Amino acid sequence: MLPISKSAFPTFPPFPDDFATHPLVIVDYELIKAGDKDEIEQLWKAATELGFWYLKNHGVEQEANNMFDMGRETMDLPLEEKMKYEQGDGGSSFGYKARGQVATDAMGTRDNIEFINVAKDDALAWPKQAHRSYPRTVNARMESTVVPFVRKSMEVNATLLDVFNEKLGLPEGALAKRHSVEEFSGSEARCTKSPPTPTETRLGIGAHTDFGSLSFLHNRLGGLQVLPPNSETWQYIKPIPGYAICNLGDAMAIFSGGILRSNIHRVCPPPGAQKHWERWSLVYFTRPGNSVNLHALVEESPLIADYVAKHPEGIHETGATSLEWFTRRIKNQRISNRKGPETWMASRGTEIRV
Repeated sequence: MLPISKSAFPTFPPFPDDFATHPLVIVDYELIKAGDKDEIEQLWKAATELGFWYLKNHGVEQEANNMFDMGRETMDLPLEEKMKYEQGDGGSSFGYKARGQVATDAMGTRDNIEFINVAKDDALAWPKQAHRSYPRTVNARMESTVVPFVRKSMEVNATLLDVFNEKLGLPEGALAKRHSVEEFSGSEARCTKSPPTPTETRLGIGAHTDFGSLSFLHNRLGGLQVLPPNSETWQYIKPIPGYAICNLGDAMAIFSGGILRSNIHRVCPPPGAQKHWERWSLVYFTRPGNSVNLHALVEESPLIADYVAKHPEGIHETGATSLEWFTRRIKNQRISNRKGPETWMASRGTEIRV
């Protein structure tokens, strides 16, 4: 059993006061679990207006700290060793991604981050292998660090999805069955490292919406930005110690017929003095099962059916499964697959309608 992390990260400079930030609704997870009606309305407000919110009292702070330690140990490995586990160009996200392998815009500008993605299916199957193998630093912490983080993150996201299920007027368990633990999916944990960027303007991750249903994010420094609805000005989301940042992805926007918002966002260099430090982030992505068809659930909810009838311009029928949607987006971001701006456009999700 590995020792509990006491935080391998130093005290970072504070987020500067002279940078524009976008305020987020603060949601108390303990109150959500208790069924507090006012708190549920706060969550619903956030999910329908911006699709981003802070989540406090989520109970995953120690597991997140341990995952950051795993991430640092993994990124400290020689590049040659990490590249043995590179995710490749076939459309899979699991494994290691080196810097510069992904386009951040239509011009093909390369990203400047590296990360390790561990599939939910591999974590839950451990010590068996569901999809692929991982670096030794991941394997050494799979049971003590990765699996606890994945399980707790799954629990948090499943609780929030149950709230959305009820608010959308769906039959009990409609969203849960589309996110079955037993079915293989693109759900994964990701730990990301960005280098210090004292003179860098290049994006870490280009403007995008998330591929799946719900993202549960832990940030150490600024860098995450959102483009609020009806605005042309990007604004930072300020990290708050102990608070996670949650946001909805394409699948929930599509399932809900557009009632729930999958908002466009990006990762840029941290502001102020923070740009002189390595930037670390950790996220768990909940995505639907691979075989789940992505379409508005109009036949299961009068609320969704009515909204779709009044907003026919939305993306209500993709003609794709979750796996197909996810694979297309991942594959067409890879630099090795690039043919031109059309490749970038082929990697887009619901942001093309934002």
